Amino acid sequence: MKEVSQGTIVKKAKQRVIYSCVLALASFLRLLPRRAALSMMRGAGWAAFYLLKSKRLRALRHLTAAFGHEKSASDIHRIARQAFSNFGAFSADAILIPRLMENGIQELITAEGLEHLDSLSRNNEGAILLTAHFGNWELLAAWAAKCRYKLKVIASPHNNPWVNRMIADARNGARYQSIERGNQTREILRALADGYSIGVLIDEDTKVDSVFVRFFNQWAHTPVGPVRLALKYGLKIIPVFIHIRSDDTYHVEVKEPLPLVITGDKRRDLIVNTQTCSDACEAIIREHPEQWLWMMRRWNRQPKRESLQVGDGIS
Repeated sequence: MKEVSQGTIVKKAKQRVIYSCVLALASFLRLLPRRAALSMMRGAGWAAFYLLKSKRLRALRHLTAAFGHEKSASDIHRIARQAFSNFGAFSADAILIPRLMENGIQELITAEGLEHLDSLSRNNEGAILLTAHFGNWELLAAWAAKCRYKLKVIASPHNNPWVNRMIADARNGARYQSIERGNQTREILRALADGYSIGVLIDEDTKVDSVFVRFFNQWAHTPVGPVRLALKYGLKIIPVFIHIRSDDTYHVEVKEPLPLVITGDKRRDLIVNTQTCSDACEAIIREHPEQWLWMMRRWNRQPKRESLQVGDGIS
């Protein structure tokens, strides 16, 4: 029992140190002009590519599996390095969101397809807004809130409680709230009934109800919650993505609502429509592969049966 207690003390001490470092970095970045903050964090991402061997090799392995038949090894290496560097830039802008909200976030971001979100607002209608760990998804949510679109996002809690609180406070400050991923069905349904859209990311293997669908021609364990909600309550699923441009401005693309298949076979409909969501994410990542988190453990879990076809996914 004594060892467990000591282990807990050490764990909390480490978490405190990490939180203090994150807080110090955030405070420092907020003192810098945006360009300087972006440059600093891009450099940190570039360094991380070379220093974090396991994550570098994972990103290269994933990119090779996805693009090895169409891109050269040097191109794959370049994309992987850019992905790390871009993640640094996205982190900087996420930290700077409070300042960006005050100083013209809408001048930093252009958008297309807003008629789909405007329609939701006019009708006080909730929907599922589908995005991915692509571009600056935190900035995307802050921008949507600034545009007065009613939004709540589903997010996994950070394993460091102090960092988790810091992130939650930042989201509240940007006037959008997160709903902790898991069994928060009542809160989600209450938000939808009040006309809020629910922002979701499905490109991560988490401990929620999931099925295997294809993602870059590989089986990927993919959450089904968004599709289950859409099918049960007649909700639209609208893909919304943001990417950074060469001049460090951003562009938001709001796609048309996805065509959902409803045949009455609930299990098959769940899988086929989750595949449609996965395809939507893959399409935008193919356009800007250097803006997705290739270092994630996206394909770590694989189905036991090797001869699966779409529609035969397993939990």
